[in-house]
Amino acid sequence: MIRTDADYAATTVPPSPRSVDQIDKLPAVQETMDTLEAQDFLDRLWVKDATLWKGEVPSIRHRLGWLTSPTIMRGHIEDIKSFADEIRRLQFTHVVLLGMGGACFAADVFNLAFGSKMGFPDVVVLDSTDPAAVKQTLDRLALARTLFIVASKSGDTPEALALYEYFRAQIEASSVPRSGIHFVAITDPGRPLDKIAAETGFRRTFLNPASIGARFSALSFFGLVPAALMGIDVKSLLERAHAMVEACGNTVSARDNAAVRLGGALAGLAKAGRDKVTLVLSRKLHGLGPWIEQLLAESLGKNGRGVVPVDDEPLGSPVVYGEDRVFVAITLDGDDLAEPYLDALEEAGHPVIRIPIQDPLEIGAEFFRWELATAAAGVALGVNPFDEPDGARVRENISALLATWRKTRRLPEWPVDAEENGLVLMTNRGTKSPSLSAGLVGFLGQARPGDYIAIQAYLTPTVDTWSRLQELRTVLRDRLKVATTVAYGPRYLHATSQLHMGGPPNGLFLQLTGDDKEDVLIPGAGYGFATFKAAQALGDLQTLQDAGRRVVRVHLTGKQPQALEQLIQVVQRGVRRR
Repeated sequence: MIRTDADYAATTVPPSPRSVDQIDKLPAVQETMDTLEAQDFLDRLWVKDATLWKGEVPSIRHRLGWLTSPTIMRGHIEDIKSFADEIRRLQFTHVVLLGMGGACFAADVFNLAFGSKMGFPDVVVLDSTDPAAVKQTLDRLALARTLFIVASKSGDTPEALALYEYFRAQIEASSVPRSGIHFVAITDPGRPLDKIAAETGFRRTFLNPASIGARFSALSFFGLVPAALMGIDVKSLLERAHAMVEACGNTVSARDNAAVRLGGALAGLAKAGRDKVTLVLSRKLHGLGPWIEQLLAESLGKNGRGVVPVDDEPLGSPVVYGEDRVFVAITLDGDDLAEPYLDALEEAGHPVIRIPIQDPLEIGAEFFRWELATAAAGVALGVNPFDEPDGARVRENISALLATWRKTRRLPEWPVDAEENGLVLMTNRGTKSPSLSAGLVGFLGQARPGDYIAIQAYLTPTVDTWSRLQELRTVLRDRLKVATTVAYGPRYLHATSQLHMGGPPNGLFLQLTGDDKEDVLIPGAGYGFATFKAAQALGDLQTLQDAGRRVVRVHLTGKQPQALEQLIQVVQRGVRRR
């Protein structure tokens, strides 16, 4: 049975050993819930009243299809299952999903929670423009038995189309007959990808309801088609989601509503200064982290407001956390490995929201819970959770840089401030640092209580590299007592970039870049993936600086894991504990 109450408990803020209340009773949360009830949030939500949120009413009204997605998609279950059975029968061994952000995060959730069942193809998500990552993906495939899914709501996502052009050329060069039947599209009707699929003979095109935004699309074709291809029971998944829909209907008061309570708690705590939503997840549920991170960051991070989702940060003792934290633990029944940490955090006065789930199929319910919670938090924070007003600036800068490359065969460069042991510091402030250590430590020293440090890694994704990035963030957190986030670029551009540009100005951005040993050309583009990735990194860097954000770049020369070790040592030597 699905647990439809939020089932969470916490202590007060600030801590008091003799005064322990539930989160619901905290004044800031009570005030938020009062506001949602006074605005008749649930009644108006379920009739799709777009005036609940600030913003363009027609646009918002067109983005509320997620409310009925679990119901609508029940009518497509047999078609989705039939397609998955066809691919299995044809003995495809791999399915590669080419997409970014909301078009592919749900597939990652399912991959980590379930994996592919025996006899079903392995599903690989490729959401990187790193040339080594692209080449490594190609090297693991038998192209004659590989199906590619090109997923893009807009139908013109640059990364998805570049990856499509590359793998289409590889298929055609391999002399596989009827190359088009190795491709499937998931997009909105009438979009460029829809046209490409029709003109080039794709095996199938799944046209998603246009009223469902990408980050709210997990329970649509974008999430369900990859799930079915893994052999997941999508019918049961939707049944769990539909049960949550019913539990969150307008027949349930806001204070008894699992999703509204969650959204009200997050918004209320954020208003009280607890805006770092730190996720603690069971191992099988780790894929939910990036999905929730994108949902919260892109939906709520605007107009100088928002919450900062913190995913996959190693758990520490209570003393390393500031008073800007709220912890959300989503755990499978029987998984109590994190309980000692959570108990200690509660004892120290940190709010802890616990969401226990019985089995991975309840992910379907969690998708809907978090979507509705985000919509409620948007009302409480006074933002429109369905737009991305600041994302266009990054895209425009990247496009301009690529245009410059086509003309000059070069990209602009930030001036070098200092070099040391294979590390190159760039700040673009017009002044030289006496040393790399001094410049970097001085930058990090700007961190104050309530700030966060975002590590943006335009590096080749590997296990070793991720391990060292995690070590770096842990050192920074423990020394500076601030929240940390880590993500690979350009993946984060489709997840947290809106928060970085439009959210509260409390971020310090540490961009890491590295040398690419080889490039992989993008057919018809006039440049390769290395140039594409470099333009994305520089475009984001420029946009952050133009927005007045605190940002530096450290370029790693040589092998990335070893260079990261050098960087960690610089931080350990120079950054004092607070």
